[in-house]
Amino acid sequence: MPSKPKAPPSSPDDIEAQFYEALQQGDVDKLMAVWSDDEDIACVHPGGPRMLGAGAIRAAFEAIFASGAIDVRPDKVRRLQAHSSAIHHVLERVQVRSDEGVQTAFAIVTNAYVLTAQGWRMVLHHASPGMARELQEISEAPSTLH
Repeated sequence: MPSKPKAPPSSPDDIEAQFYEALQQGDVDKLMAVWSDDEDIACVHPGGPRMLGAGAIRAAFEAIFASGAIDVRPDKVRRLQAHSSAIHHVLERVQVRSDEGVQTAFAIVTNAYVLTAQGWRMVLHHASPGMARELQEISEAPSTLH
């Protein structure tokens, strides 16, 4: 029995899931399919420069995938959405192989999405280095007016 074709991504969550699947599979074509066609799309890897445009972003991920797929999982996703744009604040857990074995690294990430004629697409992936302490979130306590 043939498998049912996968529906096109219909939400920012769908696009984000496809992005992380592409990272985990080391699939640059699948990864680039989540991006908008806009020339001002941008990507910043932890400690790296700002890459602008599909060509620069593709080249950066091709270089990363030359060493293999990335075992990265989104965690603690916070979502803000208004009409045709969405921003996701994400804690990424990255499994890194080293001489000491598998280590867990963290990145603090902002993913931005816009609704285009082709559906939801990523316009920004900005990752900063994080630490295990990032598992603890600091938030402002709600204030009550009397």
